[in-house]
Amino acid sequence: MFDIQEELKKLPGKPGVYIMHDAKDEIIYVGKAVSLKNRVRQYFQSSRNLGIKKEQMVQQIARFEYIITDSELEALVLECNLIKEHRPKYNTMLKDDKSYPYIKVTVDEEYPRVLFARRLKKDKGKYFGPYTSSGAVKDSLELIRKLYHVRTCNRNLPRDIGKERPCLYYHIKQCKAPCQGYVSKEEYREQIDGVLDFLNGEYKKLLKELEQKMMEASEELRFEEAGEYRDLIESIKKIGERQKITGSQGEDKDVIAMASDEEDAVVQVFFVRDGKMIGRDHFYLRIAADTSPGQVLLNFVKQFYAGTPFIPRELILQEEIEEIPVLEEWLSEKRGQKVYIRVPKKGTKEKLVELAGKNAQMVLSQDKEKLKREEGRTIGAMKEIGTLLGLEQISRVESYDISNISGFESVGSMVVYEKGKPKRSDYRKFKIKSVKGPDDYASMEEVLSRRFQRGIKEREEEEKSGFSYFPDLILMDGGKGQVHVAEQVLNNLGISIPVCGMVKDDSHRTRGLYFQDREIPIDHSTEGFKLITRIQDEVHRFAIEYHRLLRSKGQIHSVLDDIEGIGPARKKSLMREFKSMEAIRDASVEKLKTIPSMNEQAAKKVYEFFHQ
Repeated sequence: MFDIQEELKKLPGKPGVYIMHDAKDEIIYVGKAVSLKNRVRQYFQSSRNLGIKKEQMVQQIARFEYIITDSELEALVLECNLIKEHRPKYNTMLKDDKSYPYIKVTVDEEYPRVLFARRLKKDKGKYFGPYTSSGAVKDSLELIRKLYHVRTCNRNLPRDIGKERPCLYYHIKQCKAPCQGYVSKEEYREQIDGVLDFLNGEYKKLLKELEQKMMEASEELRFEEAGEYRDLIESIKKIGERQKITGSQGEDKDVIAMASDEEDAVVQVFFVRDGKMIGRDHFYLRIAADTSPGQVLLNFVKQFYAGTPFIPRELILQEEIEEIPVLEEWLSEKRGQKVYIRVPKKGTKEKLVELAGKNAQMVLSQDKEKLKREEGRTIGAMKEIGTLLGLEQISRVESYDISNISGFESVGSMVVYEKGKPKRSDYRKFKIKSVKGPDDYASMEEVLSRRFQRGIKEREEEEKSGFSYFPDLILMDGGKGQVHVAEQVLNNLGISIPVCGMVKDDSHRTRGLYFQDREIPIDHSTEGFKLITRIQDEVHRFAIEYHRLLRSKGQIHSVLDDIEGIGPARKKSLMREFKSMEAIRDASVEKLKTIPSMNEQAAKKVYEFFHQ
């Protein structure tokens, strides 16, 4: 038995990390302290004033443990790692786990490449970024190919020069094909130097050259070529416009501000690199109602910069935060140079912080409205359906459909919606086994029996899968007949789940719901009706998609797999060479036996199969 009061007496007056557990032994909070003895005791003092969220946490603490460190800095690093790993319930948590892309130039290679990179690695490549969107990186890479014609392939050059044909980029004039030796190493290096200048933001010389070429092409009546130069100039200017000048010092800095509303907070970050704002991004945090702006920013800085590989020289914050000296030490160690945390009171930096704060507030307000609309489409729509049917609460809905063509390869599909949204991990497909011919009722009986028998078995064995969770409502893609089939299956298995049918008009559109032996009309303008339509379309799509897959497999099987001596390898070789059944049928024995893995005997069997 863990005696909290006795364990409090054993706490050392040293720096470290403390970890709070609840009665289920789950980690609910992780914190750091300069003195573990002083900090942890504060949670259990009668005079404490921790705020609503922390008070709730204290009521749930069953035990705590701690890890002693040599310094406050070590405690900070350990705290960040433990929070990231365990995501405790009562820590202020970043909801986003974003990573930012880079452009990598492999300058250590004889024929360097310019690549999209997800991470900043400690290799010999030269990295540019991080960029705030993958789209910006891809646009830049496309423009670099058009301007400098550098390679993007993985060929080992110069070892593989001349071994393979040049790729598509050579033919569309976006690569000079060093893989063929069409460009010298020195000339190719000049192109790479141009790429490095471009990525460093040195556009003036390039723009001047392109404008000159555009004028020359225009004067010589080469208007299509002049148009291409014009488009390149516009693309360069567009990329340059993204990098607005924000200061004359040319330093790297992140400008950080926040806005909060009840249990949600948004932190806005402006990324300034080499004195230019290359982009911005926002992040959501889960907070308590009584969390101060300074606490939000403190938690954000810890969690965000624990995970990002690039640390700027300066963090400019909206509010004063605690622990600035140890945070600066930690960030400086990660960067390898001194990092400063500042809270400006006037001047350009203060204006930037104010602008970031306004952006955070705008994002928060817009997302609240978006969430309200989304709730109307999902949870609200579920409530509408429940009210219409007289059901108190609907969270999980399952819908079923049968697909076949004249009884060929009948299949069943099950789609699941939870709180008005599709839960694709719980979708299931059924290949009909016991029914021959186009009997939808019998096929549906088989599907539902297999689904719920499996669910009962998994519940008894305490397994957790999509089958072990039963729905609050079953929606059948049909009327009275389908509903009665489902109800009969459930009755036979001793399961009580309401079943509702989607009754269609002559145009195969849902006109109402069949429930408890009566048809209930539904207003087509409501969110509930729109959700039913989405479910109906999704269950159709899922069934037809599976059926199409089985049909294509069946067609290949019925022809090639029925030829004696033609196994998977030969079938694959035939399809790769001839592309279609018609081409295989029209081929001569001589042609067939030239295919890899085919001999004369096999070739004759294929030929005779199609011509006997």
